[in-house]
Parts: sequence; C-alpha cells; structure tokens
Amino acid sequence: MSRIQQTFADLKGDKALIPYITVGDPDTDITLALMHSLVGNGADILELGVPFSDPMADGPTIQRAAERALKNHVSLKDVLAVVRRFREKNTATPVVLMGYLNPIHKMGYEAFAHAAAEAGVDGVLTVDSPIETIGPLQKNLESRGIDCIFLIAPSTTEQRIQTIANLAGGFVYYVSLKGVTGAASLDTDEVSRKIELLRKYIDIPIGVGFGINNTESARKISAVADAVIVGSRIVKEIEDNPGREAKAVGLLAQELKNAIR
Repeated sequence: MSRIQQTFADLKGDKALIPYITVGDPDTDITLALMHSLVGNGADILELGVPFSDPMADGPTIQRAAERALKNHVSLKDVLAVVRRFREKNTATPVVLMGYLNPIHKMGYEAFAHAAAEAGVDGVLTVDSPIETIGPLQKNLESRGIDCIFLIAPSTTEQRIQTIANLAGGFVYYVSLKGVTGAASLDTDEVSRKIELLRKYIDIPIGVGFGINNTESARKISAVADAVIVGSRIVKEIEDNPGREAKAVGLLAQELKNAIR
C-alpha cells in the first residue's frame, strides 16, 4: 500500500487536509520548517509547488511565491533535495509535487522518476499535461511506485472523466471553479453535484481545491469531498508573516483541520 493509500485508509472516513506551499518561498530552509509545521498541525498530505516562470494556472498570490523562489534560483533538483531532507525525519506523510511539465521534460522523464522516488515523492501532478500526451511520464512514474495525479475541471466531459478514472492514481484533484488559483467565488452546491457525477466513475479519493480560502469553505467542501486542498490562503499567510512563517501556517492548518473534522 502506498503512503497516499495508507493515509486515506488511516483517516477511516475522516477528510484529509492537503496544504500547498511553493518550495523556496521564501527559501528552502523555511520550506522545510513549513512542511514539518503543517504536518504537526494537522496536514495529512503535503503538496509542494515546483517554481516555474510561467505558472498559467496560478493566481497572483502563487505567482508571487514562484517569483520569490525563482529569485533564489530554486530548481526542480532543489525541490527534490527538500523532500529528501524532509524524509530524514518524516517517512509517513505523503508528498505530492505539483507544477508544470517543462522542468520535468528538461530533466528527462526516466531521470526525474528515479530521482523523485529516491527523494521520497509519492505523487506528481503536472498542470499542463493532457491525458493524450502524459503516457511516457506516467509510465516512468508508475514504474517507480509514484502516483500520477490528474486534475478534473468543471468543464471536463463525462467521457474524459472515464478516461482519467482509468489512469489516475493516489487521488483525483477536482478544480472547484473556472479560473486560476485563489479565485474568490466558490459554489459549494455545484461542487457537490459535480462530485456526485465523478463518483460514478472514480473509485479513488477525490480532493477539491481552488477557492477554498477560509474555515467555512473548507468545512462545506469536506462534507462532499475526501480531501480539502488549500493553496493560495496558505501561501498568503507565508507572504504576510515574514520571520514567523512556520508558526503562522501551523495555526492556520490547525483551524482548517478542526473545521473539516
């Protein structure tokens, strides 16, 4: 059983909290401290953003985080190094990398899959990789025991959902609204209807992200999803609390976890 599968099994029907942070924002040492703080305060799975110069799916908050990380010259290899350091103390919490295909393609799919497995990565989500072209990357990841995680959007057709259901591992990431990360309007009734449809085809956990920016929206989403994914709100807390980032995100993680219990 993979770490992701084990985590959902151990929750026994409770809902997972999956916070997102950008590696290298504001630096890799603080990223490591943030990871431990998040887990210590209720995070069940960690989602790490790989800095990229053209983060087209991300709103301004996460774009700024990527810019700060890139100013520190944080690369995909640095991201993997942070995961390796995290694994020195934590061998149980799943770590998912979320980003764009270019850095992985540049490293090479086989080399990346090998390095990610060695570092202790459990899942990879590439925002800009459609199902029609993801085969080579997915095969390399699966050969190393790493889940290939897919996004599903509000506009995804039933036929495409069925195809994703046959390919996805770990959990499926449902994008709760149209637009970029950090968008404000979240229609929880519409999310509920869409998840009901997804469950007709998908038998692995479904996490919901985008637009979850407070405890109330987290609580409402947790009523229908298996996992609540929070990104921009976490990253904004880091941005607003220089020098006390780990404490600030820890307190926020506590509030979010309590809201979804």
